[in-house]
Amino acid sequence: MSVYNTLEMISRMRDLPGKEWSETMVSTETLFDLSHTAAAPLLGRCRYPWEALPQIAGLIRELGPTLSPEEYDHPAEDIWIAKSARVAPTASITGPCIIGPETEVRHCAFIRGSVLVGAGAVVGNSTELKNVILFDKVQVPHYNYVGDSILGYRAHLGAGAITSNVKSDKKLVVVKDGQERLETGLKKFGAMVGDGVEVGCGSVLNPGTVIGPHTNIYPLSSVRGVVAAHSIYKKQGEVAEKTGE
Repeated sequence: MSVYNTLEMISRMRDLPGKEWSETMVSTETLFDLSHTAAAPLLGRCRYPWEALPQIAGLIRELGPTLSPEEYDHPAEDIWIAKSARVAPTASITGPCIIGPETEVRHCAFIRGSVLVGAGAVVGNSTELKNVILFDKVQVPHYNYVGDSILGYRAHLGAGAITSNVKSDKKLVVVKDGQERLETGLKKFGAMVGDGVEVGCGSVLNPGTVIGPHTNIYPLSSVRGVVAAHSIYKKQGEVAEKTGE
């Protein structure tokens, strides 16, 4: 079944009697500007962006063969790397994977598969990626782990910041937005990080975290649940609204 047929099935499930799907601050259109990712055909059909996580590998395998051989190398099965990208010889890349133009993949980066990296991004030294979408200009430059997550346009993780993608009790991840609980049906789900988010050094984004666009996370934070757009996250229960923007 193609990625698009699967998403049609998800869409029909939303409309079943008794199912109530509210539009909240965690919707795909609220978090991301889809003009900055090659994953737009997939994400554009997802009300909530985590619905795309099981379909990333399929999207890459469908998109890869359509890429211009004049612009992309195809060094191994299910791997496409833009010729303008700079990839350190010590980096490890496993498919399916697409690395976009003008992107830099630094020393000892570990790309484990099902990874779509946009244009002008930075995948830093000793950074590990698994089942993720990085929009254009995303920076994960120093000792980061990003798994089962989506990072929006110009999002940035400070050194050592990670997404934790499995709950300690191994139960399915639930997104909590105030009193609303959204069942994801996913055991592995790290974080949805909106456009322009800045995550401070050493922070942990716990499973099911959703951060609204243009929000700042203080260093050494442990973040869970939904953090509103245009805010400053200092610690759990202490979130300030940005002013002067």
